[in-house]
Formats: sequence, structure tokens, C-alpha cells
Amino acid sequence: MLAKAAAGQEPGTEIAVLADDPAAAADIPAWCRMKGHTFVSTEGDRHTVRL
Repeated sequence: MLAKAAAGQEPGTEIAVLADDPAAAADIPAWCRMKGHTFVSTEGDRHTVRL
């Protein structure tokens, strides 16, 4: 879902992901590292990514 939301977006775009799966706290930063994006923060169930 995050990859689909990121497709075609301009660099610098921030995407907020709402996920209640505890694994998201590890999976989303890992996805950012693999794709060369920046993991910004986690606040509760909200995870923010900068492309």
C-alpha cells in the first residue's frame, strides 16, 4: 500500500501511514531504507515517510 501511494509522487512528499499492526513500526523504516526514502517519525499508529 505504501509503495502504491509513493508511486509517481515528487521527491520531498510526505506520506502518513496509519497502521495498527505492531510490525509496521519495523517494516516501514525498513522499506524506507530499501527504497532510499526517509523515515520521519512514528506517533502512535501514524508513521510518516518523506520521499
